[in-house]
Amino acid sequence: CSSLQSIVIPNSVTKIVSGTFRGCSSLQSIVIPDSVTEIGWYAFYECLSLQSIVIPNSVTKIGREAFHWCSHLQSIVIPELVTKIGNCAFHGCDSLQNVVIPESVTEIGYSAFSSCKSLQNVVIPESVTKIGYSAFDGCESLQSIVIPDSVTEIGDSAFHACKSLQSIVIPDSVTEIGREAFRGCSSLQSIVIPNSVTKIVS
Repeated sequence: CSSLQSIVIPNSVTKIVSGTFRGCSSLQSIVIPDSVTEIGWYAFYECLSLQSIVIPNSVTKIGREAFHWCSHLQSIVIPELVTKIGNCAFHGCDSLQNVVIPESVTEIGYSAFSSCKSLQNVVIPESVTKIGYSAFDGCESLQSIVIPDSVTEIGDSAFHACKSLQSIVIPDSVTEIGREAFRGCSSLQSIVIPNSVTKIVS
């Protein structure tokens, strides 16, 4: 489907199954109806021309690598019924500048936003308890991030190579910081590790 540029999904569809639009490199716009509740694995993998997409509030699940390598995607609003952002869901979305994570999300999967080189700011909601490994790995434009008191674990390489990150506050709720969590954060000037941390993996 390398020549497909736009598509309107009918209201009869409830799930965009795995790999449905994988490799549709010319796809620029798509309308997802309110009937859809799930976006499957690799659903929009390597849709290189996709610049924006509106995910309806009916969606409760975004599968792994759903938007992997959508390199022109600039912004995304995650619906309020989603509880987990799938592994590698937005990996390699080079142009992604803004992302809104709702209060419903409890887990950010591994490499969920890794290599999102244009992402500058992100607010993690109070509902999140775990930041998966490599979740923001290689987000070299990320300047600030707020980690809420709900987070107990920061995974391996979670913020690896976030070259623009200058400061970060780790809340008292965190008990474990994974291996190389902040390695390569060359602009990081200060970090406060709370007394609640019992394990820093080397």
